Amino acid sequence: MRIIVLNSPYKEEHGRFSRASRSPAIAKGGTFYYPIWLAYATGVLEQAGHEVRLVDAPARRLSVARVLELVRDWRPQLAVVDVTTPSVYHDVEVAAALKAAVDGLFILLVGAHVSALPEETLELSPCIDACAIREYDYTVRDVAAALERGHDVGSVAGLCYRGPRGEVVRTPARQLIDNLDELPFVTRVYERHLHIEDYFYSNARHPVVTILSGRGCPNRCVYCVLPQVMNGRAYRRRSVENVVDELEYIAKSLPKVKDVFFEDDTLTANPLWTRALCDEIVRRRLRLRWTCNTRADVDLETLQRMRSAGCRLVCVGYESGDQRVLDAMKKNLTLEQVHRFAKHAKTARILVHGCFLVGGPGETPGSLQATLRLAKELRPDTAQFYPIMVYPGTEAYAWAEGNGYLTTTNFGEWLTEDGLHNTIVSRPGLSNEDLVAFCDEARRQFYLRPRYMLAKAWEILTHPREGRRFVKSFRTFAKYLFRRARHGSSCNQRSAGGETK
Repeated sequence: MRIIVLNSPYKEEHGRFSRASRSPAIAKGGTFYYPIWLAYATGVLEQAGHEVRLVDAPARRLSVARVLELVRDWRPQLAVVDVTTPSVYHDVEVAAALKAAVDGLFILLVGAHVSALPEETLELSPCIDACAIREYDYTVRDVAAALERGHDVGSVAGLCYRGPRGEVVRTPARQLIDNLDELPFVTRVYERHLHIEDYFYSNARHPVVTILSGRGCPNRCVYCVLPQVMNGRAYRRRSVENVVDELEYIAKSLPKVKDVFFEDDTLTANPLWTRALCDEIVRRRLRLRWTCNTRADVDLETLQRMRSAGCRLVCVGYESGDQRVLDAMKKNLTLEQVHRFAKHAKTARILVHGCFLVGGPGETPGSLQATLRLAKELRPDTAQFYPIMVYPGTEAYAWAEGNGYLTTTNFGEWLTEDGLHNTIVSRPGLSNEDLVAFCDEARRQFYLRPRYMLAKAWEILTHPREGRRFVKSFRTFAKYLFRRARHGSSCNQRSAGGETK
């Protein structure tokens, strides 16, 4: 069966819409994510013997007209279309246009938004045939198998579909994938379908590839989308051998790659597994440098093992300088742990990109200032300050909606006209404008400190590779930083470092 797997165009006149990031938007710092979930599904479909084209329209700057032209020429029988909250209305319009372009084309929508609101998404257009709920690798495969045999898709688990009389039907839930070693190497999919030079992560050296060593997260932070909507709370890991086999593949087959980014929600959720991974990388004498997401509770021994295995930077969600706010977020983290981690990271010589989230449950003007003080005390390599973005299916969304804190219920207004994040959480005593103003001021105070600027100048002189990375990512950000000093606007959730973790 011919299948198109599509990351569709959106606001392409303003830049590259990064649909696969946890808070989808166009990033002023240039960060642009791999379509990692679509790529895994593409690999599974190819394993099943299908002819698949993964089209990343934002990466190639393809217009909707150009995508429709490709589809008319190739005439697939199944279209798998990724959907995000801020782009949902546009994504459904593109899917409807695909269906109109090819007779009999089955439209399957995937992603976090449709997992949270499958019935509501189907109701947006009669042209949508089905929505996949949660992890969709095997759901997509099973839909393709059913269609190829001429069977009804009602036998496929993890699906919300339109029945023969137009009724909306939800099938039994699909079990999350237990044996992740069964999945293909996502980097092989990148190599066949994408151009690695198109993707940029401001906290990683370029070119970079993104992989997963596991799925899910055992922590219960109220704002994090993927564990609540897609991958679950249990952290399922690939075997150490399987992960390092993929790293060897990258080293041999993608020699241009200068950094590997582990996109797991928390790579270090199991310290024993993390140490075993590092030991195996060292045993095989791999020279790859890598970056990962972690929490501020990693012990010194694990950080040192990570450094010896090639880890150069970690993205850490410090979030707040007020313990009451951390507790309200269900962060399960203490300020004592935060300070200890920052000290240990410096001892291990691992760079830190620190993330600070404002505007969530328990936030006050006083706690905002405590957060800024904490950022200056911790002195991470880079930092970002961002207002909370809430998405359907999360506790944070339910909190904001239930208290009447949402400034809009129109998902299209989750972004500004030019594709930047829009701050849509506002409450008495701490408005969305207050949150944006704080983020702007916090960035300026953090990055324009003489001590920080001198340290960065020294890094550029003594560590040219890191210096080039910082200069490249900071160039655009600096214009944004100084422009924001003169004008107020929406708050983009990225800075020189990366995105929220």
